[in-house]
Parts: sequence; structure tokens; C-alpha cells
Amino acid sequence: MPAPKERSGLVLLHAPNFEQLSPAYVFVSPELTIGRDASNLICVPEQAVSRQHARIYSRIDPTTSREGWVLQDLGSRNGTMVDGAYVGEIELEPNHEIRVGDAIFKFVEAGVEKCEAYRLDGRVAGERKAKLFTDLVGGAQIDHIAADIERIAPKELSAVILGETGTGKEVIARGIHRLSGRKGSLQAINCAAIPHNLLESELFGYRRGAFSGADRDKPGLIKLADQGTLFLDEIGDMPLDAQAKLLRVLQSREVFPLGATTPERVDIRVVCATHRDLYQYVKEGKFRGDLLARLNEHVVRLPPLRERKEDILLLARSFGARYGRPDLSLSFSFIVALLHYDWPFNVRELESCIKRGVALTDGAQLDTVHLPDAISEHMKGYGERPRVVVPSKVPAASISASPGSAFAPGAGSPANARRGAPTEEELRALLQRHRGNVAAVGRELGKERMQVHRWLKRYSIDLDDYR
Repeated sequence: MPAPKERSGLVLLHAPNFEQLSPAYVFVSPELTIGRDASNLICVPEQAVSRQHARIYSRIDPTTSREGWVLQDLGSRNGTMVDGAYVGEIELEPNHEIRVGDAIFKFVEAGVEKCEAYRLDGRVAGERKAKLFTDLVGGAQIDHIAADIERIAPKELSAVILGETGTGKEVIARGIHRLSGRKGSLQAINCAAIPHNLLESELFGYRRGAFSGADRDKPGLIKLADQGTLFLDEIGDMPLDAQAKLLRVLQSREVFPLGATTPERVDIRVVCATHRDLYQYVKEGKFRGDLLARLNEHVVRLPPLRERKEDILLLARSFGARYGRPDLSLSFSFIVALLHYDWPFNVRELESCIKRGVALTDGAQLDTVHLPDAISEHMKGYGERPRVVVPSKVPAASISASPGSAFAPGAGSPANARRGAPTEEELRALLQRHRGNVAAVGRELGKERMQVHRWLKRYSIDLDDYR
């Protein structure tokens, strides 16, 4: 029986009265409306929202036959915003952030029904899928990953954890080890942080006299992880000669310390992590395909924080409690800023933001004055109405804006914003010119970093190729 089609819809990111709203709204018809009136499919019961505020309708692209969704403001009193700019009508793209009144949603192209049970405060309608692995904080996406970890942890499978910096790869590795039941310890090493000439001695150990300064035997991390787990962070940065020796360890279950004449038996499980495209590295000769085949028995993909912003409120509260302020509240403006920012360093950066706020405030609430400079700078221009330029030769009284002019597409965005997406070739040329700097590319295109990331994902472009 074929799997049911995954549906498009909106996921709630925040609202002051979020308890009165559904965590997610599935698009069950080709047209729906958002507004204060209860007759709307998406009812937002607050005074800042018009009775019929906006509509969303389906549109088929005649060239690709692909279904898309369009958001249209219905002349609402306070306007409709997408990614911090007022719009009249716009075709929605994955993770577009839509603000109606004080309710903020994100557009999900497929699978929105998976989010319906997960509320912003962490409560779940029913039971969470994961029962044992509770180290990760989040909603539907994180619960699915945690349940996957519980399922594979007791199995003798090597695992590759894929994710950007700061997404929690080491938390996953520690969870796999803790739930594995293995008697030995977890030994971790960052392959990118240790000079290549020292990496082998750290991994494989050495015998006294193996080289100048080796005045005693030293067991390597592989031996120390015997009957346990070896976590190799940033394995994409491991040099090829070390890769060959690691492959031999995995094949023979024996390790040769530097300077040794006989091997030592080891029983290890390998978990590794990287933010790099290892398959592309194999094609380029930077990573051994036979080693990847050994390591890649199970893959765990961690989404960047910009793709799971529905978890930001819960994460922020969790970090507040971690740093001694479980009672600390977050102002609406503070939360809006957290949601508008795209978190290039992911959960680790959000943790630093909340830790800083806790240190700076003696009050009961974090507000915009407690935001780091990067987020404050990013909020400049958020929600600004477009200016109507009056020519000097035309009397001001003769200028009249149409009722919908304040909500024209792109209103509030930079003046040099281009319409439509760049081609893949144009985007690659910009990345080449700016050496992979997403912020610089966004400034040249007049677009937010989040939009540039959407295009990178659409064209399957790896930023590391340009840095």
C-alpha cells in the first residue's frame, strides 16, 4: 500500500496566546484564509488580526507542473509579513516565516502533519516516540531523531552523524554510547583540531622509543575505547594515511601502536561526525570510499536550527533553566528577534545568547537590550513600511497611495532587492566572488541569509566548496 502523501501547511513558531492555536495547520483544500473570525481555517483570535486577514491558495507551475502555494494579503489593517517584510502577494518557499498580527508561522512544503501533536512549550498530544534518549530538546523533528537513536544504539552498527557546526553531533554520539550497553568508555577526538602529524599517535598510541621524545608507552584512543565507543568528530578532515590505518583497524579489529611489532586486539564501535559531503570528498580523492562504506552503516542527519525554529522557545527556556534562571521570561520582541535570525552557528549560538542574557539581567525578563550585537544588527529594517518618494515638481496632495500599496511584494526589503531567484550559475558566481560568505551574497542580492540558504539547498550547493 503506497504511503499517504505528505501535505503542505503552516507550523506555529510563536504567538503570545499560542495555547489557543494549533501547533500546525495542514492545507486540506486548494484555498484557505487566515483571520480573526472563527470561519477561517486558520483562526488567530487577537485584535491585531483582521477578520479576513490573508489567504493562501494553490497554483500549478505550467512549466514544471509542480504545485506551489501563494500567500496574499487581503487588505488587512496591520498587514502581512514574510521574513520581516510586508508583502501583498508572494509565492511561498520552504521555511518562509509568515507573521499575521503577533502570530508567527513557517511554511512547510511537505510533512506538516508530523508537527500537529507537538506544542511550543514541549507538551505532546499523546506520547513522544523517544522514551529513553531525552538529551535533545525539541519537537517533531528531534523526537523522530531521538527515536531513531534509541532503535540503532543497541545494534552493532557504525554511524555517521551529519550536521552543521553547533547542531549537537556530540550529544548524539554520547547518546548512542549510553544506550548501547557497551562496557567500555566513550573516547572522542576532533580530527580537525589536531595537527595531522600528531593525529596518528593520538589515535593509535605509541611505544617507548618510537620517536624522539617518546619516553614511555602511551595507549591511543582506539585502545582506550576497547569494548566502548570511538567518536571521530570532523572525520572529513582526517588525512588519507590515517584513514588507511583506521580502515585496517576496522577490518582486522587490531591496532598497531607506532613503534610496536605486534598488534593489539580491540573491540570498538565507531561513531563519526562531519559537516562535509563525504561522497563528494570520495569523488575528489579526499576520502577513501572503502572506509566510508565501513563507517556509513547508519546515517543520522541533524537539521540546522534555521530549519527547526519551532524549537527556539523551548530551547531558550531550557538554557535559561540550565544557567540558573528557570523563572526567566522572554519578551515578545526578544522572541521575534530570535525567530528572525538564522543562527549560522546553530544551537550552540542560541545557548551563548541565552547564557549572555542571564548574566546581563537582574530582572525577570529578557528583552531586546539583552540581544547580542549580531542579532540586533539583523533586526534593523524589520517590519519597516516602504517610503513613498514624492517628486519635487508634483504637489504632495496629488499623490495618493492605493490601499494595498503598503503591502506590495518586497516592501520593507532593501532597495536593490531583485525579483525572483538567481540561476544556479549566477549563485555560484556570487559565492565564488564572496568566498562563500552568505551574508555578503545576501546583501548583493538584497535578500536575507535565510533566502540564500534556501537557494543553496535547492541547487544542492556545498558552501565548503567556496570557502
